[in-house]
This record gives sequence, C-alpha cells and structure tokens, in this order.
Amino acid sequence: MWEYTDRVMDHFRNPRNVGMIDKPDGVGEVGSLACGDALKLMFKLDKGGRIVDVKFQTFGCASAIASSSALTEIIKGMTLEEAQKVTNQDIARYLGGLPEQKMHCSVMGQEALDAAIENYRTGKTDKKILAGKVVCNCFGVTEEEIERVVRENGLSTVEQVTNYTKAGGGCGKCKDDIAQIIERVRVERLAAERKAGGQAAPRRLTVIEKIRLIEQTIDREIRPLLKNDGGDIELIDVEGNCVKVALRGMCAGCQVAKFTLKDVVEVKLREFVASDLVVEEVKE
Repeated sequence: MWEYTDRVMDHFRNPRNVGMIDKPDGVGEVGSLACGDALKLMFKLDKGGRIVDVKFQTFGCASAIASSSALTEIIKGMTLEEAQKVTNQDIARYLGGLPEQKMHCSVMGQEALDAAIENYRTGKTDKKILAGKVVCNCFGVTEEEIERVVRENGLSTVEQVTNYTKAGGGCGKCKDDIAQIIERVRVERLAAERKAGGQAAPRRLTVIEKIRLIEQTIDREIRPLLKNDGGDIELIDVEGNCVKVALRGMCAGCQVAKFTLKDVVEVKLREFVASDLVVEEVKE
C-alpha cells in the first residue's frame, strides 16, 4: 500500500471544487479511461482576468484525486499567467509529497491546466493539446511531454520518467527512446553550463538522485571500459561526496588500479554526476 501524507488523504476523502462550471472560459482534458487516469479541468475568469472559479472531474487513484483537488485550490484567485507557472512539483509540495510512483498524477494536473489555458486562448478543444511525436503508444505520451518532465524535475532514469508520465510502463518498447531523450537533455544541460562558463549553479541532487546517477554512469560510461580489459567494478556505498567502489576481475589487485580509480572512475563520475565526488577503493 502507498504511504500517503495526511494532506493527500484529506484531499482524497474530501476533494475540493469537484463538479462542472456552466459556460466555463477554459476547459482541458488529459489522460484516458483506458489508461487508468483521466482529468477534466475547467475555470471561470472574473472581469479582472483572475480565476474566480475552477472545477474538476477525474477518474483515477487517490493521488489523482488529491492532486486535482490541490491544483484547484492553488490556482484559485490567480491570473492565467500566474497559474501557468504552477508546476507539478508545486502540486506535490502542497500535498506534503507524493510517492515517486505516483508523481504522474501531479504531472497530469499540470497538463490539464495548460490544456485549459490553451483552450481559452485559442479555442482548441483537442483532448491533448500538447504537440509532438508520440513516443509511448500505450499511454499516448509525446516526446515533448517526456522532455518537459525530465527538464523540470531533473529526471535521470527511464524508471523515473515512467513514474512521472507512465511512458514505458506498458509494453516497454519505448524505453530506448526515453533513454535517448534523457541523454539529449543531459548533454544540452551540460553544454549550457559550459557556455555559461560554469557560473550557473547546478541543482542540488538528493541522495537518491545522486546514487541513481552514479549507478547509471558506472553502467554506461565506466563498466564497458573496464570490461574491455577483463575487469569490472561494483558500487559499495556513497557517503556524502565519497563514492566507495570495489574493483573486480582483472582490475582487482592490478598495479595500475589507483590510476584507474582516479583517471577513469573519478573523472567520469565528476563529469556526469558532480564535480566534487571523490572515489575510494574498498578492498575486500
């Protein structure tokens, strides 16, 4: 069973602003019953251009209901420009957090709001207004949607993208495409930081994010190099900025092991994870 905060359970059991608005100014629909989650959001503006009323109808789990309810409370009284700045992370924070596997519910709320605002401004009534190539056919998730959640939430693994969008959670055929999008965003982010002369402060990684990035970098950038020489590497622990690893195979006990740790392992981890990481060998 998922561990929900008291605020999530309150908005699930006592959802705010459920229903319909007569002659709404904007309506947005995302998701589908076939996929297990669907949300319809509508709003009414006052003469000053502020959201005076907002209602929703949703089909989904406790997180979907709570996220939709929270969103309506957050944006009530805002202008459309203010409301459009609300992110899925704002929704999750308002609820005191959501399980990682349920973050797609907060993303669905953000997308429904964007669709409703687009409907108001253009008159378009497409159920999913966000454009782009469909990457996940099982859940109808586009390349643009995946790139957006990767950028805005600092995602680094396919599993995280599945948690936030459901993409990759069906047949799994799109996982390679998702991985390529993640890699493209990562490369673009690094290029932007280098162009800025390293002055842009990187977002602080959580412990879980750091470990996942380290594991990903070891699997993609380091292990293939070591295996070419009959070696291997195992992540033992991460303590602060110290990454503890054990060398395996031909690398274990090798005379140049300390150079491998510094010139290969540490260099790669500093390039792809964080510049202050230090690698330490654990000898067993």
